[in-house]
Amino acid sequence: MTGIAGRDYATKILGSKVKIKIILALMRLGEANISRIVKETSSHYYTVEKHLRELEELGIVDERRLGRVRVFSLNYENPRVPVILELIKSLNSGD
Repeated sequence: MTGIAGRDYATKILGSKVKIKIILALMRLGEANISRIVKETSSHYYTVEKHLRELEELGIVDERRLGRVRVFSLNYENPRVPVILELIKSLNSGD
């Protein structure tokens, strides 16, 4: 992570509907390539690519390559990831 303060960190993640959709898609799928994430989020390819890059820089998402294919997953080694997931689930459930 690049030393982003707590409030800025939360804003960078929760301030974007697409980022939240990507996180939820990866939570459901486990891992996926960009095309699958685009389909799951009903977003444009370049928008998803940009947000994945930002989530990777924040330490929320990991990328690995399988030949020419980039596969993304949530970075559960980051202690903030389970907290973010719980917050998003809680907000989506309306509880």
